[in-house]
Amino acid sequence: MRYLICVLALAGVIVAGLALRVHYSTDTEPCDINAKWDCGIVNHSDFAVIYHMPVAAIGILGYLALATLALFNRRGWVLLGTFVGLLFSLRLTWLEKHILQVWCLYCVISQAIIGFLAILALVWWWTERHIQTED
Repeated sequence: MRYLICVLALAGVIVAGLALRVHYSTDTEPCDINAKWDCGIVNHSDFAVIYHMPVAAIGILGYLALATLALFNRRGWVLLGTFVGLLFSLRLTWLEKHILQVWCLYCVISQAIIGFLAILALVWWWTERHIQTED
């Protein structure tokens, strides 16, 4: 399970890296699909930066932390980290829907990755607790 979590976290690093590239780019992006799907609008908005740090960079660091914690078999920390990341991502998704009214394809993919990671982390943590209580 920890290797699956690592692979998904590394996929998250790639997606967040693509979003970070959009953040610093002034070109037309491949994810500029139509008026409702435009990564450039989302990644250049005021909501794309927290304390002078791009949200995508925070995502990269978060996914790298999750992969590292999973490699070192820190189930409880992985669970905590994924749920913090999920809450953070849900907040950003809410901003996209209600404030910006534009979706970022990379953000939606990242939302799916962190959601799936949270489910896997919960199962991984619960399995450890369940096995320990049977011994």
